[in-house]
Amino acid sequence: MNAKKNYIYHIIAILVVGIWGLTFISTKVLIGYGLSPQEIFLLRFLMAYLGIWFISLRKLFADNWKDELWLLSGGVTGGSFYFLTENTALEITLATNVAFIVCTAPLLTTILSLLIYKREKATAALIGGSLLALVGVALVVYNGHFVLKISPLGDFLTLLAAFSWAFYSLIMKKMSGRYRTAFITRKIFFYGVLTILPVFLVRPWQFSLSGFLQPAVWMNLLFLGVLASLICFVVWNMILKKLGTVRASNYIYLNPLFTSIGSAVLLDERFTVISLMGAMLILGGVYCAGRR
Repeated sequence: MNAKKNYIYHIIAILVVGIWGLTFISTKVLIGYGLSPQEIFLLRFLMAYLGIWFISLRKLFADNWKDELWLLSGGVTGGSFYFLTENTALEITLATNVAFIVCTAPLLTTILSLLIYKREKATAALIGGSLLALVGVALVVYNGHFVLKISPLGDFLTLLAAFSWAFYSLIMKKMSGRYRTAFITRKIFFYGVLTILPVFLVRPWQFSLSGFLQPAVWMNLLFLGVLASLICFVVWNMILKKLGTVRASNYIYLNPLFTSIGSAVLLDERFTVISLMGAMLILGGVYCAGRR
């Protein structure tokens, strides 16, 4: 029975990452309609925060100020700072650079977890599977058209985003045994919204209210806010608790694969033989890394 439940959690993890892989397309559409990255983030997390009150207990604060600070850190690392660095990097460096470097987050999570939690051990399957998946990510992202263009600032911001998500995963590991998943996720949304607000002092809100009447705008915002944020963050935090931080994080390697498939179906972009080879390597790597 436990093995069957564990199998289900793996499937759910794949579904969540699949949905997150499509968020890049939705964000790209919304930017095309005039919304800025920080406006998109504020709206999706604000919608998620308001929505989670219907499923979360009315507990307002953590049991102590240290835990509250950890949750604040989670809102920054998994919310405002992560999305701000990633989206800012997209304006500076190549999108392929961003897509590839961000996918080092599972490997960084593994390394940090091994350093912090001494009881965890790096198996050959874990390291080998992670590296194999990363090679697959490179094939999918660059799609047979490798262009080496180093942008120190943009690539550094992307690496910060990857580290940010790795730290978020470890914070969730620390908090998951102390509080309910819905409570933790609600606090993440709250602090994500709170810490993105200072950005608007530098880059004020510009999108007009009339723009929200366009179906493509509100439909993509609902997808990002309700499905990709509210539902997926709650489920993902549960997955981290059930499968463990390192094993669950390896599914992030599938993110660019789902983005490529979604782009091929929705945006009529090419999905080549190189991409297919990369997909096979990603799947094989994730499978190897997930084995005990």
